[in-house]
Amino acid sequence: MYEELADVYIYEGEYDKATLALDHAERLEKGSSTGLYLRGYMALINNDFATAISFLEQSNIKSPNNPEVLRNLGWAYTMIGDIKKGVILLQRALNIAPEDELIMEDL
Repeated sequence: MYEELADVYIYEGEYDKATLALDHAERLEKGSSTGLYLRGYMALINNDFATAISFLEQSNIKSPNNPEVLRNLGWAYTMIGDIKKGVILLQRALNIAPEDELIMEDL
């Protein structure tokens, strides 16, 4: 529930509230795939690509083949200059979710 709340706060641009919700969620279940993804997404918002990659890689290990995780991971790698790896991850995400316009835009 707290992860969902954090997701809503992120959508609304309430990043401090999102962080508090994620902190609480992590006290209940440390290392959840969704929590790791949301931490990675927040790092992307702050242009902290190395941190984003760290969290998104962990999320991807726990929940492989999640197109949203792969999309953000691909974008993060692209932003640090590893274009080849970024494109490969984005193409993998698109293979899983071929109708996802965000993935197509990132590619």
